[in-house]
Amino acid sequence: MIYSMTGYGKQTLEINQKKITIEIRTLNSKNFDVNLKYPSAFRMLETDIRNIIASNLDRGKIDFWINQEDIVLDNNYSLNLPLIQSYFEQLTHISKKLNLPDTDWLQLIMHLPDAVQTSGEEDPTDEMLQAIRQMTQQALDQCVAFRRNEGKALQAALTNHLNKIESLLSQIQPFEEERIDRIREKIRKTINELIKETEVDKNRYEQEIIYYIEKLDISEEKTRLKSHCEYFNETLLADGHNGRKLNFISQEMGREINTIGSKASDADIQRIVVLMKDELEKIKEQVLNIL
Repeated sequence: MIYSMTGYGKQTLEINQKKITIEIRTLNSKNFDVNLKYPSAFRMLETDIRNIIASNLDRGKIDFWINQEDIVLDNNYSLNLPLIQSYFEQLTHISKKLNLPDTDWLQLIMHLPDAVQTSGEEDPTDEMLQAIRQMTQQALDQCVAFRRNEGKALQAALTNHLNKIESLLSQIQPFEEERIDRIREKIRKTINELIKETEVDKNRYEQEIIYYIEKLDISEEKTRLKSHCEYFNETLLADGHNGRKLNFISQEMGREINTIGSKASDADIQRIVVLMKDELEKIKEQVLNIL
């Protein structure tokens, strides 16, 4: 089963008249990239949180937030009266200078920086710290489940694109047979026009035609492409995090498709090659999000 690198988890808890919210969001990335944001009071938890994240998430760009809100406004808060007065004087002065209409300046001022002060943050209790550790694990469990569900959708989409490539590959065969006959006849006609009455070694003549046709033969490329498709599907169904391996296989598929296109010398086969490239590009885009 494959896992997507896109995930999300959220947990909320009310404790000690505080509302604690933890959110985790993950996106695709080649590396393990963790970005933590939290109130300074929880700084001592950073190492624990990083270790918990590392043990649950293998790769990706990971954003982790802790948000703390007071459920009840208490006496820790006070109005910064000198600053509020300064804000008011400046705003009314600007208002008169610009001839602006009367406004409820107080409502605006209360949203300006430091208009409301706190007497200081309380140190979190051991109970709160332990609760945050548990919430982090629960949010990570949600995130992993999200990744698993996204992975199922990715697997279905990739299988669909892969099946289309294999179907298109099988459509080349009838055009290929007609193409060889057409190329052989074209070569013979051209040579006959050039040599006219000149004596030609028929054995050497046939050898040259065979050599030229073999250079245009795409049977090996078709065989290798089919093999790569089968290996891609096996890897898609295998356990473990195989995103990088799937990316490498898709690159090999691209090489074979490009070679078929360059050797085709046939409009019908070229059209099929374009369709295969289109499906492969969709695969490459989605593989980048696989863990």
